[in-house]
Amino acid sequence: MLKFFRNIRKKMVAEKKVSNYLLYAIGEIVLVVIGILIALAINNANENSVKKEKEQIYLLGLQDEFQTSKLKLEELIKVNKQSYEDAKKILAFMETDSLPSEATLSNLFLNAFAFDISFNPNNSLLNEMINSGSLKDVRNPRLRLLLTNWVSNLEDITKQEVMLDAERTKIIDMFRTEQQSIKTIFNLSGVSGDLGLPNASENQSNLSILNSTAFENNLLIFILTSINTETTHYTPLMQSMDVILETIEGEIKE
Repeated sequence: MLKFFRNIRKKMVAEKKVSNYLLYAIGEIVLVVIGILIALAINNANENSVKKEKEQIYLLGLQDEFQTSKLKLEELIKVNKQSYEDAKKILAFMETDSLPSEATLSNLFLNAFAFDISFNPNNSLLNEMINSGSLKDVRNPRLRLLLTNWVSNLEDITKQEVMLDAERTKIIDMFRTEQQSIKTIFNLSGVSGDLGLPNASENQSNLSILNSTAFENNLLIFILTSINTETTHYTPLMQSMDVILETIEGEIKE
């Protein structure tokens, strides 16, 4: 097309038909501009296609991460609940004249205080997106906000878990004395066998700790902190995760 206009232009100049030449010259310029605009439109369309494809890859990766994190949190909630429920059982023995057996108390101690409560979500992709500035590739502004808030919520939960760990440590430290025996707990709960440790022929009793007001105080604060961790932090976090997963699913194209 451009060659056609160029030939006409040469003919017009040769015949000195200037007005007609200007008309065709303008037409040629218009065609060039149109060609440039079409090229830009195609380029923009290609860029948008690449961005959408990249976004879908991110969304699928985030979906996988949050589904895994949800399973982890569900299990952690169960472990935390088991801890404070067994702590409640120990507390109940302190309120009655009926003492538990040494084996029962050892198993309750182990289940209540042996397990660290710490949420470790799968955030590798999300952290990479935030650090590289790729979070902007997620076009849904609500989802971007949810993901940003998720990170800050995790920071709050970490602080709560540190507090819970401190309360657990206070109770465990009460067994690091001459009056109590961690070995008895290990022997009667089966931990010694699992670790390949020798079992003692006689076990020192830990029942006396049930008469300790200091132990009772620490136990109450531990139970309170554990329940607060669940209701104020883990449960809302689970709800937030469900919203994030639902929003991600709505953005994923089949």
